[in-house]
Amino acid sequence: MRIVDIQRFEGEDSFEQGLRPRSFREYVGQEKIKGNLQVFIEAAKQRREPLDHILFFGPPGLGKTTLANLIADQMGTTIKTTAAPMIEKSGDLAAILTNLQEGEILFIDEIHRLSPAIEEILYPAMEDFRLDIVVGSGPAAQTITIDLPPFTLIAATTRAGMISAPLRDRFGIHFRLQFYTPHELAQILRNAGRRLAIPIEEDAALEIAKRSRGTPRIALRLLRRVRDFAQVAGEETISLQRAKEALEALGVDEHGFDELDLRLLQLLVEAKGRPLGLATIAAALSEDEGTIEDVIEPYLLANGYIERTARGRIATPKSYELLKCSVQRGLF
Repeated sequence: MRIVDIQRFEGEDSFEQGLRPRSFREYVGQEKIKGNLQVFIEAAKQRREPLDHILFFGPPGLGKTTLANLIADQMGTTIKTTAAPMIEKSGDLAAILTNLQEGEILFIDEIHRLSPAIEEILYPAMEDFRLDIVVGSGPAAQTITIDLPPFTLIAATTRAGMISAPLRDRFGIHFRLQFYTPHELAQILRNAGRRLAIPIEEDAALEIAKRSRGTPRIALRLLRRVRDFAQVAGEETISLQRAKEALEALGVDEHGFDELDLRLLQLLVEAKGRPLGLATIAAALSEDEGTIEDVIEPYLLANGYIERTARGRIATPKSYELLKCSVQRGLF
């Protein structure tokens, strides 16, 4: 089990971390969520109470961790973070909870991966700030109750449907993060360019944004690669031409699709309307089911390229048209 300060999350990309917004004013996108959060934060501060527990859900890379960090900053408190797979035993969770200070924020990523036994311990902690620990077994078993300081749990998940109803109901605030528009991503890229001291032409930023699948994390990753091409070419500004050349070299088309996306769509198109299950798709693409469901599918579903039915996934007319254009361009 590992718990660390969110500012030093193990394995976190330092490039991304350095480009994170430092305030809600700098945070681009998710306007409705930001507005509601600012109201809830101000109300909690006026009452001098911890913020209610918050559940963020949505595809990866949309800013769940960043929002948790900003909430802690706005509340004037510290934040500790861990991931659900790291909490293997009840003692792991007990150690985390008993080390929290009053008003502190605990951020748990991948909350859907908590085991049922761990969830049971979390319920009274969230509702009554109480930790019930069973010591011993059988007739000699005893329950020890430990009072916890009031705290805020912020949880994030890419699979809201896998969270049990009792756990989900204990979060007073639920937010679903939406994909970003190209103009929002372009603004994020221009802000990042200023921090990196390499200006980006407006049309170049928009071009990268359009190929970023509505996701800031992908946009910043593509920016890093485009910056490499510009640097090697001896250019101090990222131009539209350089951005296009770099993105084509990376195999990212104008829709933001890479080879794996196109292979998935091709697989569904070749099925000619026959639904394909997740396991079948994963086997055909030699990819993990979780990667397909969490990373690849959400954007395709949100933009109408595929549909998910009770029997499996099917391609939409939009996919047929896309693949037709791709064949004509020699991408297949």
